[in-house]
Amino acid sequence: MQPKAVFFCHASVTPGIVADWERSLHAKVTSGEALQKKKLEHRVSAKSIAEHLARTTVGCAECHISNSEKHMDTFNHEGYQVHVVITPEDCSICHPAERVQYEKNIMSYAPINLTNNPIYHSLLTSINGTQDFDGISTSLEDPNEQTNFESCLYCHGSEVLVQGLTSRETIFGDMEFPILSGWPNQGVGRLNPDGSMGSCSACHTRHRFSIQMARKPYTCAECHKGPDFPAFKVYQVSKHGNIFFSAGDEWDFESVPWVVGKDFTAPTCATCHASLIVTQDGEVVTQRTHQMNNRLWWRIFGIIYAHPHPKSSNTAIIINKAGSPFPTELTGEPTSEYLIDEELMLACRETMKKVCLSCHSTQWVDDQFVRFENTIRTTNEMTLTATKILSRAWEKGAASGLPQAFNIFDEAIEKKWVEGWLFFANSTRYASAMAGADYGVFANGRWYLAKNVQEMLDGWNLSSRTASKRSRRLRKTKNKRSKKQN
Repeated sequence: MQPKAVFFCHASVTPGIVADWERSLHAKVTSGEALQKKKLEHRVSAKSIAEHLARTTVGCAECHISNSEKHMDTFNHEGYQVHVVITPEDCSICHPAERVQYEKNIMSYAPINLTNNPIYHSLLTSINGTQDFDGISTSLEDPNEQTNFESCLYCHGSEVLVQGLTSRETIFGDMEFPILSGWPNQGVGRLNPDGSMGSCSACHTRHRFSIQMARKPYTCAECHKGPDFPAFKVYQVSKHGNIFFSAGDEWDFESVPWVVGKDFTAPTCATCHASLIVTQDGEVVTQRTHQMNNRLWWRIFGIIYAHPHPKSSNTAIIINKAGSPFPTELTGEPTSEYLIDEELMLACRETMKKVCLSCHSTQWVDDQFVRFENTIRTTNEMTLTATKILSRAWEKGAASGLPQAFNIFDEAIEKKWVEGWLFFANSTRYASAMAGADYGVFANGRWYLAKNVQEMLDGWNLSSRTASKRSRRLRKTKNKRSKKQN
C-alpha cells in the first residue's frame, strides 16, 4: 500500500520527512515480520494484523489513509482519501495495548484537565493574559488562542478542528487542503479530529517514531524542564544523569527487551516509567507500559500539596469539601475519594522499587525511599505555612482570593504563594525522588522555599501596616469632617 507516486512526490516536496521515514523500522520491517518475533522482543501488541497490512512495511498510506472515514480532517488528495493528523487510534492498528494504556495517563487528559478547571484556567490567564496600565492600576485581558497554543497547550495539547478547505498553489498545480485550527501541535493530550486523545509523536517523534528517541531524556526534556516540572534539570545534576551524559553513547537504546547492565547501566526517564526491563538472565524486572502512573504512588507535582495519585486521569472532575477543584483541601488534607488508596500506593511503590533494586542494594533503596517520604512531608508543611499566611491576608483584606471568589493568582502575595508550591516545593520533591539533591537545596529548592515564606510574611506585615495606616487616616478624615459639620 505504498504508492510509488506518493513516495516520489514527497521525496521532492518534503525530503526531510521521507529521509526520516527511510531510517525507521516502519520502513524496514513488515507488521507480519514483527509479529513473528519472540514475545519479549515484540514492539507491537496486536495479536493479529490484517493480511494486506501484515505483508507490507508501514509507509505513508498505512498511517494517512487507514481510518480515514473516522477523521474530520480527511480530504481528497490525488485520488486518495487522506487525513493529516495521525492519532493513537491510527497507531492502535498495530499497537492497541499501548493506546489503551496511554488513555489512562493524566497526560492524555492534559488539555481537559487544564481548560475544564476554572482555577487552573485562572492561572493560565494570569500567565498568558496581556496587562495594561491606566496610570493607577493594571487590567488583565484574557490571552488569545495563539498565545495559549504556543505556551501551555504546546505541551498539554490543543484541540485540532477542521475549519474547511483552502486551495494552494504547489509545484504539482493547485491543490485543496484542510484548514486546521489548533495546528501544528504534538501535545501529549491533543484532542484529535477522529475523537481520540493524545499524540504518540510527543515521545516517538515523527516520522522515524524511534524507540531510541523515546528512551533518551532529551525527549522528555521538551516539556519536563521546569521550573514547575524540573525533571530534566534534576536529572542533569543527578548521579544517574552523570553516568548517562558520560557513558550513554556506549549504550544500546534500540534493544528490545532492554537489558539492565548490558544495554544500559543507569536509568533514563523511560527506564523508571515505561520500558520493559529484563536482567541478563532474562528475568523480567518491569513490563513495558504506556500508563506511566502505574509506577507512581505520589503525585509530587503538587497542586497545591503532594498527594496520592488520582484514580482518574480526568482530574477536572475532582472537587474538595470546600467546593474547589483541588485534590486536597487548602489545609492539605487529601480529597481521598478521588485518590488511590494505601494498598494501591504500596503496589505502585513496589513496582518502582523493582527498577531501583536491579542496580542498588535493599538498604540503599529503602533509605532513599525514606528520605523521599520525608521530603513529601516537609515540603507539604512549608506549603501549609505559606497558605496560612495567604489565608490571613485574604481574611484581613490585604488581598482578594477564594473567600471573595476572586482570581487567586493575580496579586503579589498570591504569586509568591504559587511560586512556593509550584516551583520550589516541586523542585525539592523532584530532586529527592531522582537523587539530584543539590538542585533541591540552592538551585531552586529549599533555600527559595524558605525565602519565599519569609517574603510572603514580610509582604503581609507591610500590607497590614499600610492597611492599618490607611484605616487610621480614613477615621481621622471622617472625624474632622464630622467636627466641621457640627
